[in-house]
Amino acid sequence: MSVTLLPAVEQLRLLEQRKISAAELAEEHIRQIERFNPRLNALIEFEPDLVRAEARAPKSGPLAGLPITVKSSIEVMGYKCEIGSVLNRGHVAHEDAEAVARLRQAGATVLGTTNCPEFLMAYETDNVLYGRTNNPWNLEHSAGGSSGGEAAAIAAGLSACGLGSDSGGSVREPAHFCGIASLKPTPGRVPGRGHRPSSVGPFSILGAVGPMARTIADVALLFRILCAQDPLDPESAPIRFRDIPANEVKPIPIGWFDDDGLTPVTQETRQAVRDAVGALQRQGFNVQHFRPVALEEARRLWSIFFVQCGEMFYREVINGREHELSPVFRGFLELARAEQPLTADSLLGAWAECDMVRHRLLAEMQQVPILLCPVSAAPAFRHGEREWMIEGQVVRYLDAMRYTQWFNLFAAPAAVVPVGRSADGLPIGVQIAGRPYEDEAVLAVAAAVEREFGYQTPTICR
Repeated sequence: MSVTLLPAVEQLRLLEQRKISAAELAEEHIRQIERFNPRLNALIEFEPDLVRAEARAPKSGPLAGLPITVKSSIEVMGYKCEIGSVLNRGHVAHEDAEAVARLRQAGATVLGTTNCPEFLMAYETDNVLYGRTNNPWNLEHSAGGSSGGEAAAIAAGLSACGLGSDSGGSVREPAHFCGIASLKPTPGRVPGRGHRPSSVGPFSILGAVGPMARTIADVALLFRILCAQDPLDPESAPIRFRDIPANEVKPIPIGWFDDDGLTPVTQETRQAVRDAVGALQRQGFNVQHFRPVALEEARRLWSIFFVQCGEMFYREVINGREHELSPVFRGFLELARAEQPLTADSLLGAWAECDMVRHRLLAEMQQVPILLCPVSAAPAFRHGEREWMIEGQVVRYLDAMRYTQWFNLFAAPAAVVPVGRSADGLPIGVQIAGRPYEDEAVLAVAAAVEREFGYQTPTICR
């Protein structure tokens, strides 16, 4: 197996033991990118000589010599940050986003930036500038969105780990589709400064920059480094990483459900959730069946803020240039414009209701602080698909992805870990979510699930 497919923590161990140099490890990743990226289209900006020069420079810190990638909506100095849109063609970042700066300070080597859908508003990574990203398990299937390029790169060993962002499932759906791990942290725990577009207004609750990797240990390593207050970010919390031993988490009630009572999931998805429950029970965790009742209210409000407010944020930017937009983004606009237009009164009412629904969810989770559920109604879909027949019911695009959207409205941490496989061999992840600012407990439960399952090498690399 290529060294590039090892967990990041094992690659770091090889570097520390001087069994491989930073330059040699970078070269291995360069070869992996050159071999597989033409088929995946995961990295969109990659300069081998620039990577070699950076890898040869002396480095210190907990990530010294580790090659990483960054979603192209997160600013990396000297790299294009176009958010997948011809409307931003040629925009170059003049400084690193705060999260990127922290990873560089820890010694990481940036390999390049990864593909995303136009303006990040899709669960499929495709755009007019760079085209579509393919799933490393089956090239005819989507790698997810909006961090689909990042997920595909990490799954296929083009990168040890990296950064994505998530306002409606965008680090979690791609992780589920591609068979890797990820964390959407509590907003403010990982600096969002330097992400385009900025997480302002309702997106300060919905959105978060999050780590993506092949294992939960790697995700936790990145989170530990990233997790510190950013004094220039009004949403940033003064909470540092807290180690939580597994024995402290085992008594905490974990509620599980395999559907929300409205949108069915595939049988393999149900089985993955139940297999994860069984793994936790065998390890002595306190697991019980439980489904919060406020989920649909949260999902309805998420749609107002993400879909309708998202369209409002971009209205002025795209005015007069709609003919230049990608089909994927036009699809988003059609969904947004099919809704009743927001008024000042309806938006203010939704904003107030948001806090009330979050209060109800917090009250429900007082006795059951951690939830385990599906990531999506189904595994990775074929490129361009927008509805599916599941258990005799037609499930449409946004409904299939509702299982992640709740936790964006809740501003809660949620992790994904790969567990199962579909009948045609596509990966299926499960989602572990917790109360705001309890990210470390979520990671501890995810790590326990991973002990019996976890990352496997995708088809393209075999």
